[in-house]
Amino acid sequence: MKLVRYGPIGSERPGLIDSDGSIRDLSGHVADIGGAALAPDSLARLAALDPNALPLVSGSPRIGPCVGAIGKFLCIGLNYSDHAAETGATVPPEPILFMKPTSAISGPDDEVRLPRGSRKSDWEVELGIVIGSKAKYVSEAEALDHIAGYCVVNDLSEREYQLERHGTWDKGKCCDTFGPVGPWLVTPDEVGDPCALSLWLEVNGHRFQDGSTATMVYRPAFLVSYLSQLMTLHPGDLISTGTPPGVGMGQKPPIFLKDGDRIRLGVEKLGEQNQNVAAD
Repeated sequence: MKLVRYGPIGSERPGLIDSDGSIRDLSGHVADIGGAALAPDSLARLAALDPNALPLVSGSPRIGPCVGAIGKFLCIGLNYSDHAAETGATVPPEPILFMKPTSAISGPDDEVRLPRGSRKSDWEVELGIVIGSKAKYVSEAEALDHIAGYCVVNDLSEREYQLERHGTWDKGKCCDTFGPVGPWLVTPDEVGDPCALSLWLEVNGHRFQDGSTATMVYRPAFLVSYLSQLMTLHPGDLISTGTPPGVGMGQKPPIFLKDGDRIRLGVEKLGEQNQNVAAD
């Protein structure tokens, strides 16, 4: 099942993608794609609906973040062995954790705004994990039962802020629009093995990232279990799992985003994002 949120910023409505790729309205069955709606029993009820009996959404509405009211936006750094190698870093002995504020979240095709004075804004295509049920001290064997689905994330990063201005990575990860999410929340039954998905990213038509989740060091079940030892994970929390090689910082010489650039990215089975870049 592919779940979607569509409509103006702040007024998104819940929807489902039918077999023809059209949006069907779910407003009569669920208030939003988030919170309690992500629980296993709720998702089972939505999956049992006949898409053809749902109202067809006309036109081409804006697609919003695929999860509403995200509580925590958790991110894992250096989680691909080949990406760690391109940056000259070693694979960490346990996951690197940082957070993005919810003010960074935007829709998959919304404009990316470079912060004032930015010189080193960069891209990162990532697999996102959406939590569907409360997880606290769960084992790795139990962890997958707490996942509502998966989505595409672009973990945009201002490298000067992140690496040269001291302190935590969060400085370079927190900027407004630096967390496009979606287009869809895809349930695990449609994804299959999340560690066997291709993911890619292009800037201005040039493909920079072309990788596979197979090279993740710490995989979804481990990450959910690991994070649940540190904090309680709640329905609607989002975990962005790291990026494969090909980021701008790793180019020789480095290449960074500028006003007027166009980003296109996707993850196999999870859809595609398209963003125009503009300077604040």
